[in-house]
Amino acid sequence: MENGPATTLSGKILEDPLAYLPCSAIHEYGRGQTIYGQSQPSTSVYLVIAGKIKVFRLADNGSQVVIDIYPCDEFFGESAFLELSDRGTETAVALENTKVMAWTTGQIEDIAARRPQLAIGLLQLFVQRSVYLEQRIESLSVDPIGRRLAQALLRFSERMGRQTEDGWVEITAFTHELLGQYVGTSREIVTHSMNQFRRQGYLRYSRKSILLRPEMVRDRLRAEPQVA
Repeated sequence: MENGPATTLSGKILEDPLAYLPCSAIHEYGRGQTIYGQSQPSTSVYLVIAGKIKVFRLADNGSQVVIDIYPCDEFFGESAFLELSDRGTETAVALENTKVMAWTTGQIEDIAARRPQLAIGLLQLFVQRSVYLEQRIESLSVDPIGRRLAQALLRFSERMGRQTEDGWVEITAFTHELLGQYVGTSREIVTHSMNQFRRQGYLRYSRKSILLRPEMVRDRLRAEPQVA
């Protein structure tokens, strides 16, 4: 499945896994439907081709901790490569009507044996993801909630946003409960922070969408102390 040339990030040429994977059957999931979870661990790596996927784990108290949200053209399910007894504690759920392609780990291993660039591309992708998760862990340890929420909204706008004619970036609205699960706080505190952002002029939101001024958010993050 060809998807254009390798991607460039910070001057580094990255292999594009999509250039080495064949098209697979398309699987459709309705909003709220589970792709894999505790009762059905993942045995495949997935590619979102329409919709959005939430991947989360359950904390000891039963609350959801969101690992990430994956929009169109992003892979998820790499935990399938780990043959661990607790792998099923990770759950993937469709946030909206979603279509995905899937390749079993065996299929990927067979293709990578013939086309090593696929293995390199997936390795680069998963290392990037690991670096980002390390940054999130650090942020959870030292940053106030407002800063964590601003960083999350900025990341979502970069991955899922659409530029509007008047300079805003629009992303599909996420519930405040979901944002709380992502940044490690309650729905009420997210609502309080979102209202603060709106009063400060760099965010608008409704039930349908979130509008963000990314440069204003970056300026805010640069100006604020990084430790609570």
